[in-house]
Amino acid sequence: MPHPLPRPLEIAPSGPLSGTAMVPGDKSISHRALMFSALAVGESRIEGLLEGEDVLATAAALRAMGADIARGEDGVWIVNGVGVGGLLQPDQAFDMGNSGTSTRLLMGLVASHPITATFIGDASLSKRPMNRVIEPLSLMGADITSSPGGRLPLMVRGLCPAVPIDYTLPVASAQVKSAVLLAGLNTPGITRVIEPVATRDHSERMLRGFGAELSVEETNRGRIISLTGEAELKPQSIVVPGDPSSAAFLVVAATIVPGSDILVMNVGLNPTRAGLFEALRMMGADITNENPRIVGGEPVADLRVRHAPLRAIDVPPHLAPSMIDEYPVLFVAAAFAQGRTVARGAHELRVKESDRIAAMAAALGSCGVDVEEFEDGAAIMGNGGGPIAGGAMIASQLDHRIAMSMAVAGLAAKNALTIDDVSPIATSYPMFLETLGALKGTESVAAS
Repeated sequence: MPHPLPRPLEIAPSGPLSGTAMVPGDKSISHRALMFSALAVGESRIEGLLEGEDVLATAAALRAMGADIARGEDGVWIVNGVGVGGLLQPDQAFDMGNSGTSTRLLMGLVASHPITATFIGDASLSKRPMNRVIEPLSLMGADITSSPGGRLPLMVRGLCPAVPIDYTLPVASAQVKSAVLLAGLNTPGITRVIEPVATRDHSERMLRGFGAELSVEETNRGRIISLTGEAELKPQSIVVPGDPSSAAFLVVAATIVPGSDILVMNVGLNPTRAGLFEALRMMGADITNENPRIVGGEPVADLRVRHAPLRAIDVPPHLAPSMIDEYPVLFVAAAFAQGRTVARGAHELRVKESDRIAAMAAALGSCGVDVEEFEDGAAIMGNGGGPIAGGAMIASQLDHRIAMSMAVAGLAAKNALTIDDVSPIATSYPMFLETLGALKGTESVAAS
């Protein structure tokens, strides 16, 4: 997929943010809702699906393998699945764009079906190693040929029947866990994944909801997830909660911009995803859960966020898996705290859409913030709540979370900063800039 022409954007300092905002549907849940619906026999309905580029790439790949997927005029997505084992041979390569989640999970799906699929992606995705998924899927019998370094383009030749495995995750990764479980759906016997550190559990929750035989056992080795293969999934009606990773940017923005008071509606608060909000509260953020409820088996609430002075903390390492995607915007919050915040335990940040540790260190450093890099995180010296210098050109590295994080930082800078390319934001939060503009009381954040 060719990357669009760069879209630079100037972010000017902001007055108080106020009002109510909706965030797009949870990206992780949206991917899984489409995949499990495609493997069920019959019609599933999905409300609140994230319609960003990453999720649409997943939908396109599933259509190419025989699933009937369509969006109704009311915004509800209807999926008529082919059943576990019923995927068809695709006619052409899957273009995954920038979506690592689509790639890794679909590799698992293909691995235990008698089909061959080729995966390609944009320049950013093609730099990301896939070895952590290739290893377990190869153990199950899939034949995977990749570009040097385990990168895209790559080809997966599935094996049917595949071989069930007991696999201990070498690093905390919900994507690897989910890829193995997806392969296990069409594998005879019991596939087990052992995760020494718990990761987001959307796959387990949703698989149970679709009728899969799945158990989770807490042991001294970690969580053991056991899935009985050759499953028969039943169609479901799914309501996707708001994405906490998207809400994170608005929450931090309201926290650091003086005088702000906003309400972010319908945010998913799965404990395996809510680490950032816990860390921010430890730093003194004023975040209140209003109208807590359960939607589709997932805890949800509306978040009331008011500006508050922040103090530095050492982020507890056990929070890392539940906030791995939110580290860039946590670094932004830390830049406005009193004292030196240390956030470690996040080696995975080095192999995301960009090297997010290096990218954020460079971005914040160019805005006058003192950042010390570690292999697994960073230490950020905060400025005590005043504005950061700003006035820099920010390299987003084709990474949506770097672009959004620095857009938030720019709202509380002395001088306007420019992000070199905000087009990657469309992969996960197409209306982000419009939402920020509405909270500012303007039509847009800045002129591009």
